[in-house]
Formats: sequence, C-alpha cells, structure tokens
Amino acid sequence: MNSKRNNLLAVPYYLWIVLFVFAPLALLLYQSFFDIQGNFTLNNYVNFFTSRNYLQMTASSFWYAFLVTLVTFVFAYPMAYFLTQTKYKRLWLMLIILPTWINLLLKTYAFIGLLGQTGPINEWLTSMGIGPVQLLFTDASFLLVAAYIELPFMMLPIFNSIDEIPSSLMEASKDLGATQLETVRRVVFPLSMRGIRSGVQAVFIPSLSLFMLTRLIGGNRVITLGTAVEQHFLVTQNWGMGSTIGVILMISMVLVMFLTRDRKDKGALINE
Repeated sequence: MNSKRNNLLAVPYYLWIVLFVFAPLALLLYQSFFDIQGNFTLNNYVNFFTSRNYLQMTASSFWYAFLVTLVTFVFAYPMAYFLTQTKYKRLWLMLIILPTWINLLLKTYAFIGLLGQTGPINEWLTSMGIGPVQLLFTDASFLLVAAYIELPFMMLPIFNSIDEIPSSLMEASKDLGATQLETVRRVVFPLSMRGIRSGVQAVFIPSLSLFMLTRLIGGNRVITLGTAVEQHFLVTQNWGMGSTIGVILMISMVLVMFLTRDRKDKGALINE
C-alpha cells in the first residue's frame, strides 16, 4: 500500500523529468538531423568533425573550462580548509555563497564597470602613473570573472567533504609528528576527493558551454562551443547545426561526469 502511495506521489516528479529534461534533449537530438532548409541530413555531424573551426572551438572550450576549473580549485581548496577551522564557519560560508543569489548578468556588468577604461581600477592605475590598461576583452579578464562566478560551486562540496572528516584523524596525525602541511597532504586531501570530484563536475561542465561571459567580458576573443550554439540559433538561424553542437556538448558533459564519477579511493572514508 505504501509503495503505491509513494509511486503516486512521485508522478509530478516523473512528469517534470519527462517534460523538462528528456523531451528537450529528444527535441535537440531530432533537430540535429535537419539542415537549414528543413531537409533530413547527416551533414551536420560530418561538418562538425571535418571542420577545422569546429574542432578548434571544441579544443578551446575544453581548454578554457580546464583553466577555469583549475583557478577555482586553487582558490577554493585553501578557502574551504581554513573555513572549516574557523569558529563561525557557517556564517562565513553563507557570505561566500551570497553572491550566487545575484543575477549573473548583473554581476557581469558590474565587472564591466570595474574593468572598463573609465572604471575605478583604471582610474587608480592612472593616478599611480601607470596609465589606463586594457583589462576588458582579454583572456585574463575572462578567467577572472568566470572563476569568481564559479568559485562557490567548487568550494561548497569541498567544504562539506573536509568538514565531515573526523577531527580525531587530524589530531592523530599531529600526535604522530606530522606537520599541518603533511596532515593536509596525507590525510585531509585524500579524504576530500569526493568533494573535489563534485566541485570539478559543478565547475567544468557549465564552463564548457559559456557564451555570455565570452561575449561581454572576453569580447569574442574567447570562442567556445557555447558561443557557436548562440550564433547558430540567434544569428544564422541554422538550428540543425546549433542542435548538433548542443548534442555533442551534452555527450561531452556525460563523459566528464563518467570520468569524474565517485570511486572507492584508498584511504577514503566509505560509509556503506
């Protein structure tokens, strides 16, 4: 009786999944087999894998996604570790997560104001005699803004994984003569791998399809597959090719999730 009741309660959830997950994916896959005239074709996939431009965009997408993930990890891991050692860690965590509540477009335009030729950073550089510097529309500005936006999504799972490590393990490491750095390297880091994998998934996968930041911050100097999808759907109206790139992006994301899936690591805590 309870199982039937649970199944009935799950019906809205199943409908939501079918309508807003599987149906759009099926529509994307279906549309990818049609050209701009609406004729059935496989040329979209042939063009993608034989075009130098598309292959370069694919490599660029993975490269920039890797760089954004690396930068966020370098900053997020020390922040997460030291945050777990503070007294009011939940308060500090809330303050770090708070910017995620702000609309992405608003944050992007805020950085445009900060990094612009007449922005406060360039005004300060001018007052120092360095002069106005081209900060916007560079790879560095794109990585800075993308890493800032993605940072909470990397830090939160790492923070949770470190916070769950029993303090007795760290105390035992120190009692055995290990320094704080050795404790982090040999105890904390291996036991937090589950959080690191979740953080990598949460940052790398969305970074593959960035398009708004590449346009507004990168000034189209940073070209990714997400930019190509936007162009095909909104400019060239070649929905078939845009859908093809979308399908390839989805397959790439599934591959990334598979490669970073949860495994039974040696030395990790397995609660089963």
